[in-house]
Amino acid sequence: MDSPILLLENTDQATKQALENVRKRKEKFDRFKKRHIWSIWGTIIMASIFFAYLYITVASIYSYSFAAMFSAFVNDSNNLTLLVFTVGMYGMMNLLKEKKDKAEKEFHELRCEIVDRSKDYWKKEEEWKNRHLVFEMMKNKYDINLYHEKK
Repeated sequence: MDSPILLLENTDQATKQALENVRKRKEKFDRFKKRHIWSIWGTIIMASIFFAYLYITVASIYSYSFAAMFSAFVNDSNNLTLLVFTVGMYGMMNLLKEKKDKAEKEFHELRCEIVDRSKDYWKKEEEWKNRHLVFEMMKNKYDINLYHEKK
């Protein structure tokens, strides 16, 4: 468990565990979000390299005939290699987007559950009055908003 969550006062162990779980889900979501952004840029760069190579080796030389361009494209094995890498990067980008969306959904469901069940987590009067300290710590330290259900 992360130390700022362990050091919380006026919260019981179950609440600390719920806060730790939402922190882990946020961390997982951020990790997939970062990977997805890198895969987008990788796909753009790979596609740019592929199209530049294709233009230099095929389109500019054999532009007089589509059949000659197609023949030159098929005869060069580098075209197939670059095409496979570009399509692979695109597939990886889509896979990471799905994983990012799933992690985001899990994170927001758990965050909304904590917001909904806040009366159960902070039952005592003193705990209820000091819960804003927990919310502020989660917002400042982990960028997790527990004040409202909306994103």
